[in-house]
Amino acid sequence: MSITPADYRFMAQALRLAERGLYTTMPNPRVGCVLVKDRQVVGEGWHVRAGEGHAEVNALLAAGNHAQGATAYVTLEPCSHTGKTGPCSHALVDAGIARVVFAMEDPNPLVAGRGLDHLREAGIEVDGPLLEEDARALNPGFIKRMERKLPFVRCKMGMSLDGRTAMASGESQWVTGKKARADVQSLRARTCAIISGIDSVLLDNSSLTVRVDELDVPDAQAVAARQPLRVIVDSSLRLGRNAKILAQETPILLVHNGRPENTDKLDGWPKHVELIAIPANDGRINLNALLSELAKRQCNEVLVESGATLAASFLRRGLLDEVIIYMAPKLLGSNARPLFDLPLNTMSSALPLKISDIRAVGTDWRITAIPDTEY
Repeated sequence: MSITPADYRFMAQALRLAERGLYTTMPNPRVGCVLVKDRQVVGEGWHVRAGEGHAEVNALLAAGNHAQGATAYVTLEPCSHTGKTGPCSHALVDAGIARVVFAMEDPNPLVAGRGLDHLREAGIEVDGPLLEEDARALNPGFIKRMERKLPFVRCKMGMSLDGRTAMASGESQWVTGKKARADVQSLRARTCAIISGIDSVLLDNSSLTVRVDELDVPDAQAVAARQPLRVIVDSSLRLGRNAKILAQETPILLVHNGRPENTDKLDGWPKHVELIAIPANDGRINLNALLSELAKRQCNEVLVESGATLAASFLRRGLLDEVIIYMAPKLLGSNARPLFDLPLNTMSSALPLKISDIRAVGTDWRITAIPDTEY
């Protein structure tokens, strides 16, 4: 059967359902499913959180006996392996689904086409991919972790109209407005880990947590209950034992260089603090190795919230997938601190970006950009 306009409409509905798991499904992908029979929706579902029913199972439960002979629209290839739940491809076969339309194949090597093969072998008609670009945009971290064994890395920065982030003294509260800060909380909430450098942690005395009182998303209380892993790049372990960031007992990964001079600083940390040694290059932590470690810990999306030096290190090494800049309508002056610590001297050494989105957030502007690899 060829793809019809109705197929596009129902897949778009499945994608909207998948988006409802934006803040809760990690480390699993965000997936939606719509079951249609005689051009009527008879069941729908989405994956809410890891360990619970997948989108297809939830849609089948909603449809009951109406699933027999229906078409299933799924934003990701139904899984064919048993994890914390059973294989969804088997559930679709057992329910008597007649046709499956999928948005994209599963990049997970445990699936990678096997789910679709199982459906075809069972006599189910399979069509797709459909709206694949939209489906991939929902799960950039899961896809990158499966395909490249690295998380999707997003860097968030706030700046003035003249490209400054703080005064020369380090004073930075608040460059941006209230709505921009609330928007940052939603970025944190969808993230598996937040990375910051020790200088920023000491200067800002921040907690790097999702603040429920500033979080403007549905069911904010439940979303904020799952806090991201806080990762502090602290080569020589300068973090004080009374730092504000230690007060909230959600996990912290304290990354140091493993050199002998740090040996006497390794003990006596709170239980929620894990120390890990990652080799340093020229005195700086190997960021590639750090990201690989986070991928092994099933981190899909990582948010870099740091000062100009660490942010520039990620940028120069080609480790950023996306840069989000909140630009405030104010001028901080030429003595203030720059956005990135990039001592470039010629136009030919400029680092090009592609702007993918610009929108107003309260009184500020949010600019989303990606590295321009074609430059």
